[in-house]
Amino acid sequence: MTVDLRRRLRQVQSRVAVRAWTYRQRHHAKGVWVRLRRLLADAQAAFAIPASEAERLLAEGYRPEAVGQELEPPRVIVFVPAERATAIPGAQEIPVSLGAALLEAPALALVRFP
Repeated sequence: MTVDLRRRLRQVQSRVAVRAWTYRQRHHAKGVWVRLRRLLADAQAAFAIPASEAERLLAEGYRPEAVGQELEPPRVIVFVPAERATAIPGAQEIPVSLGAALLEAPALALVRFP
């Protein structure tokens, strides 16, 4: 086998391994990414909030979204009015997209479109 054929073989094997990993992740996720995207489609704004503030929101009666508990690590995701979201101490507005800021946040407060 020539050097070029070995290189091509390694490339193909690498692509197959990545594709298998991707399919396995989709199977194990059981649609959580679709549900999370659907949730974000309803959000006008998103705020990363501390976990302690998320517990306070739950104590106030806001209901957590189920998709947050399906993520790893689980996190609290709640919809709140815009006035309440801006009044949360330590809240940082983040882009409403599946990006690093959203996935790294310990808890999320989302604001629905009017």
